[in-house]
Amino acid sequence: MSKDFLRFKNHQSVRTSDIPWLSAGLFRDTVLKACQEGTRPILLDATGSDRFTVVLADDREHSLLCAGCVLEGKSGYQSLSAEFPAFHMFERELWENSGIVPIGHPWLKPVRYPHNAIESREMTDYPFFSVHGEEVHEVGVGPVHAGIIEPGHFRFMCNGERVFHLEIQLGYQHRGVEQLMLKGNFFNKSVLSESITGDSTIAHVSAYCGALEALAGITLSTRALSIRVFAQEIERAACHFGDLAALANDVAYLPASSFYGNFRTPLINMLQSICGNRFGKGLIRPGGVACDISQSSLPERREQLKDIRASFRIITEDLFSSASVLSRFEKTGTVPMETAAEIGMTGLAGRASGLAHDIRVHHPYSWYKLNRIEPVTQTGGDVLARALQRRDEAEQSFELALKILDELPAGELRRPPETLQASSMAVALTEGWRGEVAHMAVTGADGKLTRYRVKDPSFTNWFGLALAVRNNEISDFPLCNKSFNLSYCGNDL
Repeated sequence: MSKDFLRFKNHQSVRTSDIPWLSAGLFRDTVLKACQEGTRPILLDATGSDRFTVVLADDREHSLLCAGCVLEGKSGYQSLSAEFPAFHMFERELWENSGIVPIGHPWLKPVRYPHNAIESREMTDYPFFSVHGEEVHEVGVGPVHAGIIEPGHFRFMCNGERVFHLEIQLGYQHRGVEQLMLKGNFFNKSVLSESITGDSTIAHVSAYCGALEALAGITLSTRALSIRVFAQEIERAACHFGDLAALANDVAYLPASSFYGNFRTPLINMLQSICGNRFGKGLIRPGGVACDISQSSLPERREQLKDIRASFRIITEDLFSSASVLSRFEKTGTVPMETAAEIGMTGLAGRASGLAHDIRVHHPYSWYKLNRIEPVTQTGGDVLARALQRRDEAEQSFELALKILDELPAGELRRPPETLQASSMAVALTEGWRGEVAHMAVTGADGKLTRYRVKDPSFTNWFGLALAVRNNEISDFPLCNKSFNLSYCGNDL
């Protein structure tokens, strides 16, 4: 395998000239063999109308693999999705962005309808799957929703209350994030990266900075890395609190909903006390952090975290001992481990189905390189498992945050990078609270950015939600949806 792939580490810069380029047939055979041996797709990236690269994750060897495919003219290549469905979203995206056709793809249709797509297509012509029968009916929801929910269309094919199939159509926002990354000064894109998915500010800006710092060849102080990870674990716990509140609210268990919402506030206020923003915006910048955690504030922060954790445990025990809650959570929206692995689910949703993928463990970066952790998983794959996963991950985040405060070392806060290595590539993976965040940056011969790619965990997990609701009642969809809580804007880059 090694001669057919360039093997490298997370947050490591490599020379683009070292990427092996293979013919379409050899490329397909090589990638399929690697996937059969346990790797999984991270990105497909077109570098022209007749060539593209793949990045795979080898979790067992804690490394990433990259290879290129050269096509004969514009004939396309034989799709990988039939053998490994985890590629199906990546190949659709590749086709939409570049026109490269994955021949034989079983579900080839647009993903985002970007304004700069290779071919102009109208969202009104989206080819929905349809089910026919005397008692079959369709229910459409969105794209306009109540409140501040972002645009997305859900189309249910039902027999009475039972859902046969759900198709989720996104792509309404056309934000052009990856193209904006290429305009202007790349060192000043922190604000843009923080806005990719607002509730995952820390995860995305950490990935952006990780890719930039790898290309700049700089090493951060342990203090700066510790503060970054402290913010990331607070973000994780706070978002899990918010989701547990939403799940409790959906089954009308209002005490838990109120208390979780109340506990979330001091957590995000802790970020505000550090950097002035409750979502952590402005904290993480290329070369380190822009704000410090003062030594004098450490005792108060420790006590505050311990108090929140103690209250969290009380209400959580109450929630998961309620028969009415458990009757709604159990066996609802189940995604078996085999299905989750087959379609490439990651992060919280994947771990709730038994997949142990965790970038902090399998591709450690930043502070996690020096402080190894164990992945937390469930086996049920249902709403209950995803709720329990949030409970256990929040507990783990408290432990990690307290450990950081107890051991916060001295050191400089920031060493801003000045130049990027020419003709190089870096892939930065972080473990956001939803799951695996991937940023890839590529430079040309002049050291300037030529390509930038982003993958939010929602990109691969939306299809998991569609499968979760099959054979459930349509009235259970809100509960299933909340248990995933995926990002519209994370998909609509």
